[in-house]
Amino acid sequence: MRLIVSILLLTFHTILSLAQPKKTAATPSTIARPKLVVGIVVDQMRYDYLYRYYSKFSTGGFRRMMDGGFNARNNHYHYAATYTGPGHAAIYTGSAPALNGIVGNDFYERNIGRLMYCAEDTTVTTVGNTGTAGKMSPRNLLVTTIGDQLKLATDGRAKVIGIALKDRGAILPAGHAANAAYWYDSKDGNFISSTFYMKELPQWVQEFNGRKLSDQFLSQKWEMSLPAEQYTESTVDDEPYESVLAGETKSVFPHTFAIQAGGSKYEPLRTSPFGDQITKDFALAALKAEKLGQRDVTDMLCVSFSSPDYIGHAFGTHAIETEDNYIRLDKQLADIFNQLDATVGKGQWTAFLSADHGVVDAPGFLQEYRIPAGVRSYGEIGEKVKATLEKAYGPGQWMLSYINQQIYLNHALLVEKKIAMQEVYELLRSVLLKQKSVVNVVNLHNLGAEALPELQANLFRNVNHPNRSGDIYVMQPPGWIEGRNKGTTHGTTYAYDTHVPFLIYGWGIRPGQTLRRTHIHDIAPTVTALLGLLEPSGCIGNPVEEAIK
Repeated sequence: MRLIVSILLLTFHTILSLAQPKKTAATPSTIARPKLVVGIVVDQMRYDYLYRYYSKFSTGGFRRMMDGGFNARNNHYHYAATYTGPGHAAIYTGSAPALNGIVGNDFYERNIGRLMYCAEDTTVTTVGNTGTAGKMSPRNLLVTTIGDQLKLATDGRAKVIGIALKDRGAILPAGHAANAAYWYDSKDGNFISSTFYMKELPQWVQEFNGRKLSDQFLSQKWEMSLPAEQYTESTVDDEPYESVLAGETKSVFPHTFAIQAGGSKYEPLRTSPFGDQITKDFALAALKAEKLGQRDVTDMLCVSFSSPDYIGHAFGTHAIETEDNYIRLDKQLADIFNQLDATVGKGQWTAFLSADHGVVDAPGFLQEYRIPAGVRSYGEIGEKVKATLEKAYGPGQWMLSYINQQIYLNHALLVEKKIAMQEVYELLRSVLLKQKSVVNVVNLHNLGAEALPELQANLFRNVNHPNRSGDIYVMQPPGWIEGRNKGTTHGTTYAYDTHVPFLIYGWGIRPGQTLRRTHIHDIAPTVTALLGLLEPSGCIGNPVEEAIK
């Protein structure tokens, strides 16, 4: 009897449970996104710096991103113009100079017949003072940025702000639809903007400028932050190939700041860690005043640290000055991340970090190790081209410009004289290849015929914009630089200029790393995929899918 009752009860409960409506998982009413995205560009940061200085970094700056975020360790530029303007544009557009139009910091614009600065805009005026440093905007950038896509997706509700010492480092990342871009004017030591963005500086910017931090930094000395013997990743102080700062007689610590002849009062701060510090302080002021990441929509803050570029150009890749600056920059990053935790909330923000280009070791340093390297004067190639063409074809302005290692020929004159481009190319190639400082001469109009490794051929394809690029690219050998007797520079197709960091950390990011080759044009689609946005209009990259949870 008991068994029969138990069976009946079990049957009853089973029927009852089947009759109940099934519960379904709650459907979220909104798509989850981070409250704030912070883009960080370190101007002239080569990839290997992450590991060379790793033991000197704190756990809160670079190492916080490396150890707790995703590290694309084989990340390279995808075009032959490794300069500041193109780099900032490519990071935030996922595009290439051939599409976005930013083929150099300066370039010859054929439609107007003169050199053009990448961020210049003669239709706007400076906001913040009466000078001309604010006659800038993103109008030369022909495609959208991550920030533009964020503004479009939110009908303008998202805030997007760009900040840097360099105008191009603030403007090109922020994009066209940004709320503001701010950059540093060395004449008065203040952050300024242009009428492209606003009619007057916000009150918080005026108050920041009123603190006169530049005067405080100018009165300080740049001292080593560690005992000299601990700079084991650097050469001795004062190498013969290092530059000497204005007002100094030797390239040694401590460094003081003197006004250069005919220069701006605060210009020396750029070539010091104080340039990064004032950038960080201004970024934190913007975070607080604009309440970034503290609303019901994702905001974006674009910060570029420009001083590593000035310091690297002056002292090279193995100087104590370079190492000391990265140790200090690490602390600036830790300050930013700690403030983001405090104001936006831990786990509520995403940050990515890259560089606008790498840099070659100073030729003098390389020569100490018997590695081929050298220096050529900036005018050497241009003068040789002019002389060659006038000897062959007679007097005339056959070359319009030589810039970014590219020769801009006078197309109208060639047509008038019925001279074929290929003929000119073959003539110049035969002459220039006799120069010790030239390893190849590339016809940008006929790359299919060039005997180049496919990887390099693609770099040239991606830089070739019909109205803004040159006709012939003059390749210098690895280890060579142009236009400098001291320090070093960048701008080539070699790995030391193309291989830069790509770290991404925080909300929505899966910690890990990859050694497969990724490219700068993959950064923007990775960020937009994370946010659920359409990628920028000129994007040619793909998301680094391993990085996204």
